[in-house]
Amino acid sequence: MTAPTTSAADLVTLTIDGVEVRAPKGTLIIRAAEQIGIQIPRFCDHPLLDPAGACRQCLVEVATPGRDGKIAPMPKPQAACTMTIAPGMEVKTQLTSPVAEKAQDGVMELLLINHPLDCPVCDKGGECPLQNQAMTNGRATSRFEDVKRTYAKPVNISSQVLLDRERCVLCQRCTRFSEQIAGDPFISLTERGAASQIGIYQEKPFQSYFSGNTVQICPVGALTGAAYRFRSRPFDLVSTPGTCEHCASGCSIRTDHRRGVVLRRLASNNPEVNEEWNCDKGRWAFQYATQADRLDMPLVRREDGELHVASWPEALAVAAAGLERARSSGVLVGGRASIHDAYAYSKFARTVLGTNSIDFRARPHSVEEAEFLASHVALTAPDHGAVTYADLEQAKVVLLVGLEPEDESPIVFLRLRKAFRKNRLKIFTVAPYASRGTTKLGATVLQAAPGLEGEVLSAVRDGEGAFAEAGTALRDAGSDAVILVGERLAATSGGYYGVLDLARATGARVAWIPRRAGERGALETGCLPSLLPGGRPVTAEGIASLVQAWDAATLPTEPGLDTSAMLLAAARGELDALVVGGVDADDLPDPRTAREGLERAFVVSLELRESSVTRLADVVLPVAAFSEKSGAFLDWEGRVGPFQAALETELMSDYRVLDLLAGELGSYLGARTASQVESEMRRLGPWTGVRQGVNPAAPTAPSRTGGDRAVLATWHQLLDGGSLQDGEPYLAGTAIEPVARMSAVTAEAAGLSDAEIVTVGSDAGTVAYPVRITEDMADHVVWVPTSSAGQSVRSRLVVDNGDVVTLTKGVAQ
Repeated sequence: MTAPTTSAADLVTLTIDGVEVRAPKGTLIIRAAEQIGIQIPRFCDHPLLDPAGACRQCLVEVATPGRDGKIAPMPKPQAACTMTIAPGMEVKTQLTSPVAEKAQDGVMELLLINHPLDCPVCDKGGECPLQNQAMTNGRATSRFEDVKRTYAKPVNISSQVLLDRERCVLCQRCTRFSEQIAGDPFISLTERGAASQIGIYQEKPFQSYFSGNTVQICPVGALTGAAYRFRSRPFDLVSTPGTCEHCASGCSIRTDHRRGVVLRRLASNNPEVNEEWNCDKGRWAFQYATQADRLDMPLVRREDGELHVASWPEALAVAAAGLERARSSGVLVGGRASIHDAYAYSKFARTVLGTNSIDFRARPHSVEEAEFLASHVALTAPDHGAVTYADLEQAKVVLLVGLEPEDESPIVFLRLRKAFRKNRLKIFTVAPYASRGTTKLGATVLQAAPGLEGEVLSAVRDGEGAFAEAGTALRDAGSDAVILVGERLAATSGGYYGVLDLARATGARVAWIPRRAGERGALETGCLPSLLPGGRPVTAEGIASLVQAWDAATLPTEPGLDTSAMLLAAARGELDALVVGGVDADDLPDPRTAREGLERAFVVSLELRESSVTRLADVVLPVAAFSEKSGAFLDWEGRVGPFQAALETELMSDYRVLDLLAGELGSYLGARTASQVESEMRRLGPWTGVRQGVNPAAPTAPSRTGGDRAVLATWHQLLDGGSLQDGEPYLAGTAIEPVARMSAVTAEAAGLSDAEIVTVGSDAGTVAYPVRITEDMADHVVWVPTSSAGQSVRSRLVVDNGDVVTLTKGVAQ
């Protein structure tokens, strides 16, 4: 897809302050002025929000040609943020028009009548547009002498966002963002006239993943974040650019810190990716690195069976000795490693341990998924055939398969919603029910029980029954159609093959969106048992090119074991050692087998905090946190998102620790610095040979359901029980209530009614949630969140998407 171009016929010529300007039809005066460097003061205007004309600070003098061709001034100043340009229009801003200057001064005086003198304590002080424009576009003195209006303060819009109503200038940026961009009308303008104020939306509870953006775009200090309130002044902070570590959206962010402590994070302006937005998790979930269980010294398990603090030389020596004794070994890389770290793990596995048993998928996975990733995802990038954010915005049809964008990739959700609102994008989703997020996208649900997505995709391809509309829309759109695939499809046999088959039949493009920030980079750096760095297959040709680039004597020639196979082999005593980086056993498909394997094998753990893996490890090597190191992530597009170290620390990145461990083992890894790793990756280059394909896989139907048995549907909600949200109680207060969703038919068959407690069980254990009977949901399916406070589907039930569970009324005793 290519961006639409503006022809000369679509350009309008006008003058602003005597300067001739040419801009596309429909351009607002305030935008046309920006093209020639004229800044018209404003509060309500925002380039990503619909015009409102609420604050009137941008008043300018406008003259337009009449029917006789003569230029006639309009009778009063006009709002530059709502009026579009016209041929021959003459605009005079505050720079050349006394009328415009006087109007702007008057508006500023009115805005300041009731504005409190909170500047000494207001969080916005030092970066406040109202302060700045009061000095540049306001009067030196005020004619107002009465008592200012006061309100009780603050109002808790949520546990995270606080409102000081008397500071508000009623610009309505916050209400427009919540309604237009996020689709969450959690605040609104209430009352009338002089009593107008921002109030809490009464009909629905506050449940938004994007509320922090209202704090950032508020032009005064009316909206503040509870975690940052009264903590610092902007001029006391040191700002560091970066990329968010929480998901694969790739948001550009800014980390603000003071005296070695991170105090806040803000969204940075990146038009190609997150525009000016980010989710609340990316904004506020950064306290996990400062928790009491943070590791700062190596640990070694001694003769008494307990972990003890050790020096780095001792820990590296013990780790090296254990790995040398092992007859076979493997590497587990979590999905949050940077590109540099992932590359070091990949090279360490091949050149030091001599194995292709390495996998970044610390979650349910399959061989079919690995084939799909190697053949259709690896080596794609914005300039090499990848689907991009811009493509989503310009697409005519989007099909979601195994993906819940609002929970799993929030910025993808915002871009899809923008396209839905602006361009009437048609969205279909293969899902068991219409979730909150897909409802806000206006998506049509192609109803499917988990495990049956492949059958639905075949029906869409063939234009059968209720799925004919989706098939027709995809065919009509051709290359302007996009199929977005989530990682949950790995649990469906034949799912990825069905996606590719549908794409071939319709001409649609395909993109894969993982949930974790490091998965795409780990794929490109070869953290798969059948894929080498640079997208090289584990074939004679792929290995030969790598031997030459690495100057290695030999490399393993056979594909290795994936995550589940490694842990099963370790539990059986067939795999002697594991190097584990950033993996939690509770995230894995079978946590019990994982723990057995970790208990039996010799384990070297590179970790940030104590975890289920470090408690079983023989050697624990602490590593630097995200804010303490430099590196880069690849987002779902394949776009590089660099980040810089905000804080100084003596701890090392994973790649440096692996370099030291390799040296202890008598090998040279060449990963002492980030620049050294980057240089080697560039020299290595991408694979240009033949790529492997995806073998057809037969769909497998779920076991018998009905009565008290149902198929489990599950995915991670954005705010759940994840460890990266630890230490942020304000954010936790805005999480969506965990419930068990089911249709009326399913509830009746199990003897349940709405709001009752249901126990969802398996042979391994149970979880319990309130019932929410959901309309238009697939029968004999129950949806519960994968992880919530104190309850995890994988660790308690040892099941996942598509497995059969039992439903029991009440809490199991």
